[in-house]
Amino acid sequence: MNKRQAAIAAALAGVCAAAAAQDAPMPGNNADQERCYGVAKIGQNDCGTATHGCAGLARIDNDPAEWKLVPKGSCEKAGGKLGAPSTDAPAPPPAR
Repeated sequence: MNKRQAAIAAALAGVCAAAAAQDAPMPGNNADQERCYGVAKIGQNDCGTATHGCAGLARIDNDPAEWKLVPKGSCEKAGGKLGAPSTDAPAPPPAR
């Protein structure tokens, strides 16, 4: 990795950390949407989790810890859950 790539990676990590640390509501998170856990495809999650701090970093499809904003009432129809999984549950196996 050259110096330019390292600088870009550091800048992106800083942006992700700053976004994860904000307490303000996410853009687009309005009254007609809800968090739906377990429906995000690889790289299509809307926010960070305990394993990463940024949107777009889901490593496996339908990870129960990853979520997307969906129109209210559509989450369970899509096979998702409205609540985060219990932290007592074992982590899903890594994608291969």
